[in-house]
Amino acid sequence: MAASHRLPAAIRAPFEARTWRAFGYVLIGLPLSILWFALSVSFVSAGAGLLITFLGVPILAGALAMCRGFGAVERARARGLLGLDVAAPEPVRGRTGGAFSWMGAMLKSGASWRHLLYAFLHMPWAVFSFAVTVALYAWGWSLFTYPLWQWVFPTWVGQDGIQLYGDATHSFYLDAPFEIAVTSLIGLVFVLIGPWVLRGLVSVDRLLVSGLLGPSRLASRVTELESDRGVVVDTAAADLRRIERDLHDGAQARLAALAMDLGLAKEKLARDPQAAAVLVDEAHGEVKLALQELRDLARGIHPAVLTDRGLDAALSAVASRCAVPVSVDVDLPARPAPAIEGIAYFTVSELLQNVTRHSRARRAWVDVWRTENRLMLQVRDDGVGGASVEGGGSGLAGLSERVGAVDGVLAVDSPAGGPTTVTVELPWRA
Repeated sequence: MAASHRLPAAIRAPFEARTWRAFGYVLIGLPLSILWFALSVSFVSAGAGLLITFLGVPILAGALAMCRGFGAVERARARGLLGLDVAAPEPVRGRTGGAFSWMGAMLKSGASWRHLLYAFLHMPWAVFSFAVTVALYAWGWSLFTYPLWQWVFPTWVGQDGIQLYGDATHSFYLDAPFEIAVTSLIGLVFVLIGPWVLRGLVSVDRLLVSGLLGPSRLASRVTELESDRGVVVDTAAADLRRIERDLHDGAQARLAALAMDLGLAKEKLARDPQAAAVLVDEAHGEVKLALQELRDLARGIHPAVLTDRGLDAALSAVASRCAVPVSVDVDLPARPAPAIEGIAYFTVSELLQNVTRHSRARRAWVDVWRTENRLMLQVRDDGVGGASVEGGGSGLAGLSERVGAVDGVLAVDSPAGGPTTVTVELPWRA
């Protein structure tokens, strides 16, 4: 396999499995397309003609359902032979679950009418692509292998070779060695260009299948938003659990210890004022630690400096607490929406924590700017690299999901040995 990949793509293409799968797709496509076209035209014509009576409605609805079945076959064929995975469109459901409700939903379904349009459009295209492909391959391989079967003509046909020209007085046959060699070379040209012509033809089939037999853009967008909503809900639940755990293990435990110390100090105040003073001093230290933990917790949720002064001041504060020297450059004409601003702050904070924990960097840079309707964030460091969204331990996968939940994008460029650049795009909402 490694040796075959050292050959040029033009030489490999005629023998690759991808090419022969596409060839099979075109061959199978013609009879199927003719069948889909004939059945669709027959049933739709009958249904449209009978719409003046009630009988036309179920016939037309059944024709559309039949076309959706055709679409399922075509999607499976494209998946198996072209490697094109197109999701099934949204199912048709009536409001009440009855037959009349289902027929109404079928007639209103845009996906069903797109399947019917596919049946109409694909048939002429299948005829064209079949004719071109079969002619190109038949002539290419037959001419290329002509030296191997040229003996058939004098032995069985009674002529010297392929007749290139002939009339009542003169005939020209391809029978000389030079003529046979030229014929084979012409066939080789057809053999080499055939796969690329075939791939161009099936690319149209790809467009037809993905454009007409898949879910609509609205349905895809609804599915995407439902997924993003699930990510947001899960993220919010995880944040609530983290806050609860931090309060329970941190500030709550310290406040409980403070209450015990103050209780002991109260009991000893009259009998042993000096010991009570020591307990009160310890309690004072616990209060300071509890307040610091509460401040850190509040800063992790939404710091006051972010609300009051925006991203520039908030990110500068995060950079000042980072163990690695960080340069911050924020160039924004205005403040984005609070939700986007909060996500941007959280994202940069998490990325800087990754720099501190994993990168072994000597320096880091944070740049924030706006490009058209996008808020751009970029965090760079000169560390060892190797960060990946798929890799465990860095938290980049969860961060990518959080960014994607608001139609954002997180891209990581971190080759082994560094440097690492993480670029985040967020929608700009003023």
